[in-house]
Amino acid sequence: MSALDRRKWEWENATAGAIAGFATVAAMHPLDVVRTRFAVNDGRLTNLPTYKNTAHAIFTITRLEGLRGLYAGFYPAVLGSTVSWGLYFFFYGRAKQRYSKNGTQKLSPGLHLASAAEAGALVSLCTNPIWVIKTRLQLETPLHQTRPYSGLYDALRTILKEEGWSALYRGIAPSLFLQVSHGAVQFMVYEELRKFVVEFKCKESNKNLGSDVKLLDSVDYAVLGASSKLAAILMTYPFQVIRARLQQRPNRDGIPRYMDSWHVVKETARFEGFRGFYKGITPSILKNLPAASITFVVYENVLNLLRLKRRND
Repeated sequence: MSALDRRKWEWENATAGAIAGFATVAAMHPLDVVRTRFAVNDGRLTNLPTYKNTAHAIFTITRLEGLRGLYAGFYPAVLGSTVSWGLYFFFYGRAKQRYSKNGTQKLSPGLHLASAAEAGALVSLCTNPIWVIKTRLQLETPLHQTRPYSGLYDALRTILKEEGWSALYRGIAPSLFLQVSHGAVQFMVYEELRKFVVEFKCKESNKNLGSDVKLLDSVDYAVLGASSKLAAILMTYPFQVIRARLQQRPNRDGIPRYMDSWHVVKETARFEGFRGFYKGITPSILKNLPAASITFVVYENVLNLLRLKRRND
């Protein structure tokens, strides 16, 4: 593969990832709002409604806050997800190219893991401010005691004015752990399952391993995406809870509810036990399994279209 072809491949990865990220958020955002509210509610807060389960949460938010409540934080979510997936697939593709010596060597599971971890860390550093704003907008309810943000720009301006630049990187430590570990687990499982399915279908149809694009269809990509996502969620969800709790808006006196990650861990373990670290996992699974399927179906199909266009050019 020439240098020009490698650059085209990297940008094709980024484009496919960005489109996949947008499609995912547009379809699944209400469940993300529910997940965030469950994750931060430690039973001692007075500015968040109490929900019995996911269905009750969606019904209550719809009744009290309308469609606007279900899509709170939608714009930063779209921006963050689109940028994140675009950057993730770009960095991931570049890392794989580097580790495979520009495609001349087969990657081991460990190198797939390293590629995904590297991409996750870079994405986390680039996008953390967007996730801080998204989390805060999702947590604004009729019970909120401070002046609500009017939107993404107002949230950014208010945070900078009241708390400074450092507030935009609240939760960066668990975010780095989450991005690195979650993405690494997800992509390692995805690549290994993909390889297994391709080899199985090759044996069934007596085709060459190089024709995996034709062997796999959208159903295969959907199943692979959901399976890899489930493994990643189960292993890394506590980091999401810790990050969400750190990214909450401070009280009226300007003092954050949690000072750092260790403070979150201690308080959560003390008052809620092990279950506290998995609050909101049900809406997270309901959101992320189909979301991962959508993401990988869109990603792989857009990538195939771009490959076809490049060949025709």
